[in-house]
Amino acid sequence: MRILWIACALFFLQFAFPDPEIDRKEAKVAFGYLNQIREDPRKFVAKFPFLEEVKATPILRWNDTLAKVAEARAMDLARRNYFGHVDPDGYGVNYYINKAGYALHPNWLKEKSANYFESLNAGSDSGLGAIESLIRDSNTPSLGHRKHLLGITEWNASLVDIGIGYVNGNGAAAYPSYTCIIIAKHNW
Repeated sequence: MRILWIACALFFLQFAFPDPEIDRKEAKVAFGYLNQIREDPRKFVAKFPFLEEVKATPILRWNDTLAKVAEARAMDLARRNYFGHVDPDGYGVNYYINKAGYALHPNWLKEKSANYFESLNAGSDSGLGAIESLIRDSNTPSLGHRKHLLGITEWNASLVDIGIGYVNGNGAAAYPSYTCIIIAKHNW
């Protein structure tokens, strides 16, 4: 009887929470906000005092291929309940970008776990919140997300295309949301 009760509970639990879902509106809001900051960082100094030292960088171009990869990555994080640049199968974003048809230099594909282009956030209440969290980069001593998003460093400044995936966890995942931001340069 106990096994039957557990089976019934598990059956009904699958309907208690809707599946995670992609929210393209939040992704586009995040995209617009990031470009505003890149275009004129000093306008945002009141919120981010460290931007006083950051130079303006060219705005990024939306790329549908990168957006599809970013959506798939954010959805994978939600569905498989993990958070990291390397998925449980050992693959990094370079592999997925190339597989989607966005050409990368062969040297950047030698390690299947390689990630040269991805910033991730989990738990923000919006795409805008994800951008703000990644720009603050509070838990990353190298400030790698800030440098990636704002084009700080020669390498990051050379990246011009962007795709963002924002996924609502809808209670079915460990975090309320997952955001994947991929900034790259096509055909190296």
